[in-house]
Amino acid sequence: MKKKVNAYNNVLELIGNTPLVKLNKVTEELEGAFYAKVEAFNPGHSSKDRIALHIIEEAEKRGVLSPGDTIIETTSGNTGFSLAMVSIIKGYSCILAVSSKSSKDKIDMLRSLGAKVYVCPAHVSADDKRSYYNVAKRLHEETKGSVYINQYFNQLNVDAHYKSTGPEIWKQTNGAITHLIACSGTGGTISGTAKYLKEQNPNIRILGVDAFGSVLKKYHETGEFDNDEIYPYRIEGLGKNLIPSATDFDIIDKFMKVTDEESAHAAREITRKEGLFVGYTSGAVLQAIKQYADEGEFDVNSVVIAIFPDHGSRYMSKVFSDDWMHEQGFFDSINQEEVQKIEMIK
Repeated sequence: MKKKVNAYNNVLELIGNTPLVKLNKVTEELEGAFYAKVEAFNPGHSSKDRIALHIIEEAEKRGVLSPGDTIIETTSGNTGFSLAMVSIIKGYSCILAVSSKSSKDKIDMLRSLGAKVYVCPAHVSADDKRSYYNVAKRLHEETKGSVYINQYFNQLNVDAHYKSTGPEIWKQTNGAITHLIACSGTGGTISGTAKYLKEQNPNIRILGVDAFGSVLKKYHETGEFDNDEIYPYRIEGLGKNLIPSATDFDIIDKFMKVTDEESAHAAREITRKEGLFVGYTSGAVLQAIKQYADEGEFDVNSVVIAIFPDHGSRYMSKVFSDDWMHEQGFFDSINQEEVQKIEMIK
């Protein structure tokens, strides 16, 4: 009789159930207890694994996807990686319209997974025919047997986190969570997670993170889409130049905007002080935590869960590159010693 091998059937069974890790040194001067929900432990190294699998499996259940079909999506990189990974296992082709703001590391990873990648200019309006939104729509129209995921306006994006991320956090904290803090791009992560948590305890504070150059914070506060808020910024996967229907603004209590520079240094700080190799948006979350703390958001009884969305390996040519940081001027006001070291080497 053959012995049973304890193994997963495929990589998709590893999605979800990511750990909470206590933050110690980066928050040691702040009141409260802070924990990171480290989504880099997903097999595709980001929270987007959750939505990729959920949306595709729902499409299969509804008969929208058939063997050999093509999956098409707009992405800053992480969703594309997750979709390409799921497509490999399930036998679909994958075409991705990617923002030129995405790191070279992300784009190379997408191509290594066999996805066909179209790189589109980042700093154009959402309705420009060259925008990655409209390129994806055109590719969908031109490709027979294709399904456009459309994460920005897909309720399944929210549902994936309502069914997985929210319940996981509630269980992991034994219901002790007082604050959830997360970046908002499509809004699926923060909205779906918040919906579940608020159903368990409506007093949980939901704190969003937005970028300077994005319209989300002002829209949340005023209901106004202000085109003058839009300008180029560097953080990937955070903020928007449109209003995604996947974002439930009513469930979010407050937004905080963070800068490119401070978020980049915060990502490096997490790695140096906590040993967690996380991406640019995780740095944005830490920076927002500090700013929320400055406004008195937390006290000694706060139990704060911060969603760290992805892995630092996707930013080796950006925030973890001293040359890139130097080129952006990010060492001009911080880490002067690092600037001097770089100049000496050169």
